[in-house]
Amino acid sequence: MVSEREGGREGRATASGGRERAPSGATATTRPRARLDQPRPPRRRLLPEWDPEAFGRLSERIARFLGTGRFIVWMTVVIILWVVWNVFAPQSLRFDQYPFIFLTLMLSLQASYAAPLILLAQNRQDDRDRVNLEQDRKQNERSIADTEYLTREIAALRIGLGEVATRDWMRSELQDLLKELEDRRDGHGPAVFPAERSAVRDADDR
Repeated sequence: MVSEREGGREGRATASGGRERAPSGATATTRPRARLDQPRPPRRRLLPEWDPEAFGRLSERIARFLGTGRFIVWMTVVIILWVVWNVFAPQSLRFDQYPFIFLTLMLSLQASYAAPLILLAQNRQDDRDRVNLEQDRKQNERSIADTEYLTREIAALRIGLGEVATRDWMRSELQDLLKELEDRRDGHGPAVFPAERSAVRDADDR
C-alpha cells in the first residue's frame, strides 16, 4: 500500500511538472563541442571586407597623382570650364549658379578624401622606411663584425710573421757564423776542430 501511494505521488508530480529533472553528474548530457580538426564557419559581418594591401596600393597611386603638376593643371582646367559654363551658358543649361555652391561642395569632398589617402600613403612609406632602416642597421652590424674579425686575423698574422725567421735574418746569421768560423780558423779564436789543431802543431814540431 505504501509503495502504491508513493508511486501515485511520483506520477502526479511528473504530470504536474511537465517533465522530469535532467540527470546530473556522470550521466548528464554534455554540450556539443566544436571540433578542432575542422575550421570554424565564417562569421557574418555587417561591414564590407577589403584587402588592406590592395587598398594601400590604390591610396599610394592616388597620393602620387595628387602630388603631381598634371593633377593641378587638370583641376584648374575643370574649375575654369565649370565657372565659364555656369556663367555664360544659357540659363536652362546651368547646373551650378553663382556662388557655385556645388563646386565648393565637390572641392571640399575631394579635400576630405585626399587628406586620409595621403596620410595612409605616408604611413605605408614610413613603414617601408622603418624596415629598410632596420635592414641597413643589421647589415652595418654584420659589416662591422666582419671588419673587426678581419682586423684581428691580420694582427694575428703580423704577430706570427714577426716570430718567423725571414730570409734577410737567416742571411745575416749565416754571414756572422761564417765570419766567426773564419776567425777561429785563422787562429784569432779557439780551434774549431781540436784534432786538426793538434795535427798542425805536430807538423810544426817536426
